[in-house]
Amino acid sequence: MVSARGAAAQGGPRHALCGPAMSRLPQRGLVLAARGWRSAAVCKSCALRRFSIQPAQQKKIPNRYLGQPSPFTHPHLLKPGEVTPGLSQVEYALRRHKLMVLIQKEAQGWDSLDHTVILLSNPTYYMSNDIPYIFHQDTNFLYLCGFQEPDSILVLQSIPGKALPSHKSILFVPRRDPNRELWDGPRSGPDGAIALTGVDEAYTIEEFRHLVAKLKGDSNVVWYDLRKPVHAELHSDYMQPLAEVKARSKNRIQAVRHLVQNLRLIKSPAEIERMKIAGRVTAEAFTETMFASKTPVDEAFLYAKFEFECRARGADILAYPPVVAGGNRSNTLHYVKNNQLIKNGELVLLDGGCEFSCYVSDITRTWPVNGRFTKPQAELYQAVLDIQKSCLSLCSPGMSLENIYSLMLSLIGQKLKDLGVLESSITDSHFFKAVRKYCPHHVGHYLGMDVHDTPDISRSIPFQPGMVITIEPGIYIPEDDVSAPERFRGIGVRIEDDVVITEDAPLVLSADCPKDIYHLEQICGRSS
Repeated sequence: MVSARGAAAQGGPRHALCGPAMSRLPQRGLVLAARGWRSAAVCKSCALRRFSIQPAQQKKIPNRYLGQPSPFTHPHLLKPGEVTPGLSQVEYALRRHKLMVLIQKEAQGWDSLDHTVILLSNPTYYMSNDIPYIFHQDTNFLYLCGFQEPDSILVLQSIPGKALPSHKSILFVPRRDPNRELWDGPRSGPDGAIALTGVDEAYTIEEFRHLVAKLKGDSNVVWYDLRKPVHAELHSDYMQPLAEVKARSKNRIQAVRHLVQNLRLIKSPAEIERMKIAGRVTAEAFTETMFASKTPVDEAFLYAKFEFECRARGADILAYPPVVAGGNRSNTLHYVKNNQLIKNGELVLLDGGCEFSCYVSDITRTWPVNGRFTKPQAELYQAVLDIQKSCLSLCSPGMSLENIYSLMLSLIGQKLKDLGVLESSITDSHFFKAVRKYCPHHVGHYLGMDVHDTPDISRSIPFQPGMVITIEPGIYIPEDDVSAPERFRGIGVRIEDDVVITEDAPLVLSADCPKDIYHLEQICGRSS
């Protein structure tokens, strides 16, 4: 997708928030966790210690439905110890630990202070009156705990007398309410939240006010994103009053969003496995959608076919409203009306992706709905494909999206000269302006839990293994562009793949999605 630039916790002590911190596992716990907690030999006394790098001693998942799938209710989706499909309690605990390591570095040289990280979940949004949209969790919150219910708060709190990154993790979640659960479905409650996610403690959301009262003092540093609160009501009820108090103290609230994004930028092996599945599912959905093309065909039909094929293969939702643009409409970059007929002889540009177990894909293909490229279509398409393959070859450590973008513009400019769209004598001072007229977007963006993932991270930073990006050059020639050769007018082409940066050759997650002219004509021609 192109981008433009309170009550007691159930099963816990009533005043646990005010009690002394308990001991932690020694540093070797990190090593054990990294190797896999199931296989590590941990003595009974160590297993009973709290606030560890590992999740709290694994508690039995309640034998009831929670507010999200659990290994008990959905064994076909989650293995024991997993919070979300493919991601274990240990993985989430390590993420929280890494965040506290970053905070430790940020706070180096500060006076000895207590640190508290606060992240809010998303609320439920409504399309009208009491009709909700499908709930989708805030991805920074989700990244750190895997909890998928609205109206919740995650707190990571340093432990008095212990140096960072030692901390305890606390979830504040909606109270169990039989009346609301009758209408909205089951809630996990504090006991379910602890057992599922492996956090150290959990309480009802009403109890959060007791913690807020403790954070007003000068000895507490609060890490929270004031500028972009994700939950307006929780922010106004709890965080805005706290921010007003902290604004008058020497320890103002510190932003945490950029630190979480730095962690999210580099994917773990488990995350890459999720993205491989998302890429494979989407590639198969594209192939089936190409095969279903015919003339004339409604854009809405291809939209529906693509979504069905993604969902039939296990995708949770589409990652974003897809672009299904026939003919000249492909020159509108974010065309999402998808309500026109695609005529015989026209190309269709489909930019789509799915979300699979919290991770997304983002692929674009352009093909002839009648199964055969015209000569001008083939010339323009092959030019974009050659450029894309050149850009893909540069996806290696040390390069950057900005580096590849500069190369893409140069390659597009040369191809446009070769095709007669640009004058061969165009001056250097006008060259890039002219190229950007025909490709007004960047070469790509970061990809992960969000389509435009980690948006605050510069595209100029060097690639590192584990980063995932898109590569999506395009050439767009509107039908009313009288300066372009007539044979190319009304044609828009974009080709987009998802790429993992590795130590060696780039790993193309969408490699199974056809894009060579021969393969596209073979698939689409069979349906005509």
